[in-house]
Amino acid sequence: MRRFLLITALALPLAAEHVHWLGDYKKAHQKALREGKMLLVLVAKRNSPKTAFLVKTVFMNRPYIAQMNKTAVAVILYSGSQSSYPVEMYYTTDFPTLFFVNPKQELFLSPPLFIQAITPKRLSIIFSNSLK
Repeated sequence: MRRFLLITALALPLAAEHVHWLGDYKKAHQKALREGKMLLVLVAKRNSPKTAFLVKTVFMNRPYIAQMNKTAVAVILYSGSQSSYPVEMYYTTDFPTLFFVNPKQELFLSPPLFIQAITPKRLSIIFSNSLK
């Protein structure tokens, strides 16, 4: 019985529904094009408590996460990092900021969401209606 409880306790975090983040913009863009999905771009500051809190509370264990992963390729970009991405397209001074992008035309599907607007309720509405 103890063994079963231990295995169950260890497996629960693995079964948690979460956004499948990529860390490379070019790979995420290519994957979105290949799979016909929108591109979900989160621009954040590295080691930011706001970003960590957001990822834990908004992008994990929510009913809309499965639909989000089904319709979007998610990438997290860090401001000021060495990674290559079109900075001028995703320019922001408010971190984190979430962009919804059509990867074919590289056009925004909606205005970006800034930290205050990135909420479970907002994302639930967006992914129940799907921006695509």
